[in-house]
Amino acid sequence: MNEYFVSADIGGTKVLLQAAEATGGCMQVRYERRYPSRDYPDFSDMLRDFLDGVAMAGVAGNPASACFAVAGPITQQRAVLTNLPWVMDSAVIEKEFSIPAVKLINDFKAVALSIQILSPSDLVTLQAGGTYDNEMGVVLGAGTGMGVAWLIWQGDRYIPLPSEAGHVDFAPTDELQDHLLQYLRKKFGHVSVERLLSGPGLTNIFEFLEFHHRNDSPELAQASLGDTDAARVADLAFNHKHPLAVKAMDLFIEIYGAYAGNLALSTLSRGGVYVAGGIAPKIIDKLEEGGFMKAFCDKGRFSALMSEIPVHVVMNPRAGLLGAAYEAQRMLLKND
Repeated sequence: MNEYFVSADIGGTKVLLQAAEATGGCMQVRYERRYPSRDYPDFSDMLRDFLDGVAMAGVAGNPASACFAVAGPITQQRAVLTNLPWVMDSAVIEKEFSIPAVKLINDFKAVALSIQILSPSDLVTLQAGGTYDNEMGVVLGAGTGMGVAWLIWQGDRYIPLPSEAGHVDFAPTDELQDHLLQYLRKKFGHVSVERLLSGPGLTNIFEFLEFHHRNDSPELAQASLGDTDAARVADLAFNHKHPLAVKAMDLFIEIYGAYAGNLALSTLSRGGVYVAGGIAPKIIDKLEEGGFMKAFCDKGRFSALMSEIPVHVVMNPRAGLLGAAYEAQRMLLKND
């Protein structure tokens, strides 16, 4: 019987767990399950439940390796998750579940690992750009938070470099965004990009517009709804053409494009910009309208250079799990 490995994509909203075997160089999934993140007080309880399911599916023994992609910084293989009250330690997990090799990686490092194994059908191209071999790339994505990882060519493949660039300062690009920054600064103090480019960020933008138009646009003020959330804002924008929600979505797209352009410009990411995360596939029609790329390329004297950088949207919602599984399989083969 082949040894099996376990991988997971752990986010603030959901966790995807998978058990698979390497057969003839190919990966065969034996068991998979999705969990709501907040249904479990810690990851160990969730993993224990999952491994019980693996055993019931007829897969015997303990995993030979495991790779868990987590939403948060990792220090010496220990992670305090950003949007969950969990602390994960690879050594503790190894001992508790008798797994010989356990590795924690940043969730966007996992997404970055998946880029080289995704199929063309997993991507929607917003800008073809030029063709550049072995140049740096960047993967970013809004979901529960904002994740960023760089792609650096080493040897014969891309190596992902995780970061916490989602927590850099928000940089407004026009007067309305100046007012948005002032509004959020009073609410949060420090205003990171994640305060805008995330599910909660879309809500923050909507609430700002409610406040901003209260006096100078009575017709928009009458459209205010009070308490809402990102899913409702999106529904109102796309399905009901609610004026404030449409404006909030447009502003979200503009800020998203400008931020992606800042990341690409900071490292000359001619190897490609990959927009991943849970939100992008859901708003792909909006991303293709042009506002995202207009803001992306609007870099003054460097606008022409920006138009040469390939930009793609990752449509596969399992990209993080694919990357974690790729790494878990690599760990298994390395130890053979």
